[in-house]
Amino acid sequence: MTRGMSRIIGAAAALALVAGACGDDDDDDAGAPADTTEEGGEPSGEPITIGVVTSLTGPFTPWGLQVRDGMQLAVDEINADGGVDGRPLELEVADDQMSPEEGVSGVERLVEEGAVAIGGVISSDVGLATARVAEESEVPLFLVKAGNEQILTQDSRYTFRTCLPAAPMVAGPIAQFAEEEGLTRVGAIIADYGWGQAFRAAAEEEFGALDGVDLQVEVAPVDETDFTTYLRNLESFDPELLVATGHPPGSGPITVQSADLGLDVQVTGAYAVLPEVVSAAGDAATGRYTDFDCADYEGEEYQELARRYLESSDNTFMDDDAVAGYGIVTMVAQAVEEVGDDPTAIAEYLHEQTFDLPGYSFEMGWTEWGELASAQPLFTVIGEGPAPEGVNEGGEWYPETLILPDPLEPYEPAQ
Repeated sequence: MTRGMSRIIGAAAALALVAGACGDDDDDDAGAPADTTEEGGEPSGEPITIGVVTSLTGPFTPWGLQVRDGMQLAVDEINADGGVDGRPLELEVADDQMSPEEGVSGVERLVEEGAVAIGGVISSDVGLATARVAEESEVPLFLVKAGNEQILTQDSRYTFRTCLPAAPMVAGPIAQFAEEEGLTRVGAIIADYGWGQAFRAAAEEEFGALDGVDLQVEVAPVDETDFTTYLRNLESFDPELLVATGHPPGSGPITVQSADLGLDVQVTGAYAVLPEVVSAAGDAATGRYTDFDCADYEGEEYQELARRYLESSDNTFMDDDAVAGYGIVTMVAQAVEEVGDDPTAIAEYLHEQTFDLPGYSFEMGWTEWGELASAQPLFTVIGEGPAPEGVNEGGEWYPETLILPDPLEPYEPAQ
């Protein structure tokens, strides 16, 4: 963990009286500007605006609410400790409504209002549109769950992934899992938009390279909730694994509806919001629904952060989207502390660093073009619990780690 990161995270954790916080308050930031308030005092300098562009209406709302609340928690904790060099952080939010046009409008407005960075993009369609604006405007943009591999190009310098890697990096571990388990038939349901089609292409390539493993794909609309027709199309194929990774909002319904039809096999999801899956699938999710997560739910750092999060949010569980949101603000705050509030300098600083963020399952760092350099998403399953005290207000269930894969090879865009 870098010195600035330790200072920001440690101060916030100490303020919250969290045991075991690892802050470093030594006054050895020789090149940093002087604070205009005493430590812990109310910041009174010129506000630093951080933007949020995320989905607060539509099928991806559960993801967007998690991201927004995670970012707000970090802002509140940093401000409660005096802000960044005496300046308060302000969060300005734009709802992209899952629409590329609305996403672009939101990014353009926030850039005009002086946002030093923008985070929270969930939809791949929105990511494809807003990344182009971020690159032209030279303002850092953080993707959370927008995994279409076409979002980043060899020339990207201001767009950063934070949780979901590019589609080819996600499909590979699933194909590897199927091969290691000796499976011969894998069924998949994808959503008909940027991410779903990107995942489909990646999965067909990965499974096509395997001997003796067949893949059958069904395509459904993004807002579909009744997957009976698509699951019946898979019945005669008799899949040994159902992949819902290409249809994020469908993870819960696909889990319970497949069980109702007698397809009692493991379901692998798409970095879904776990309480939404459990709410939709109920007991059908326990021991059966698996997913990849960028949060280390069994780690002490995550659990300490989650307890603070649940005190400030209406959500009942801190999903990895909220962990990513908290990390985005933390990294931007460190960058401002070290290099000032110029977005170009912030982007350059981010590319030069690696970050040990609280609650993450891997170290945050990027390739030259903004892909995750050492992503290690955990493969988890919904377990019966009980959940650790104070980290799940929505029931006793709790995610259990199945596999921590080797770091994924970063996807490199075509020239």
